[in-house]
Amino acid sequence: MFEHIRPAIASLALMTLVTGAAYPLTVTAVAQLAMAEAANGSLLRDGSGQVRGSALLAQPFQGAEWFLPRPSAADYATVASGASNLAPSNPELLEQVRQRIQAWNGGIGQPVPMELVTTSASGLDPHLTLAAARYQIARVAQARGMPAESLERLLQAHLSSPMVGPAVVNVLALNLALADNRSPDSSE
Repeated sequence: MFEHIRPAIASLALMTLVTGAAYPLTVTAVAQLAMAEAANGSLLRDGSGQVRGSALLAQPFQGAEWFLPRPSAADYATVASGASNLAPSNPELLEQVRQRIQAWNGGIGQPVPMELVTTSASGLDPHLTLAAARYQIARVAQARGMPAESLERLLQAHLSSPMVGPAVVNVLALNLALADNRSPDSSE
């Protein structure tokens, strides 16, 4: 009987070492060598070097002096990330969107970009299109007492083009630049 159990135990030990130790350590080493920033969470730091968040996750901002991200159905909680699962025909979704449009249209006569009044699938989308970020320039400029042209330059400095889709701005990176009073003309 032992001659049947011994190979099973040896196979279990070997597979545990391969799949539980060797493979994860190899993948971790390759990730650290090939793309250390992404492997470590794409962390964003403020001017003093303190970690303020990840470039991969949206964070809530309060106040007119900040660029605001997309709304989150999960209240920006990473554990509960997800969509509201409300169908487009659901009256509750329509009411949520109407309320968000009313909140955004406080004095601005332009149509509100759709991404500012609808949630993303994960509820944690950290990016806005240039149009949605530009929509907020007048409010942020007024709240900060700075020229809109400076904010436009800051947007352009933080604009990135993904492989698919329109150019986007990372809201956390943009707000960190505002918090640090970094000039859009400096190297960022």
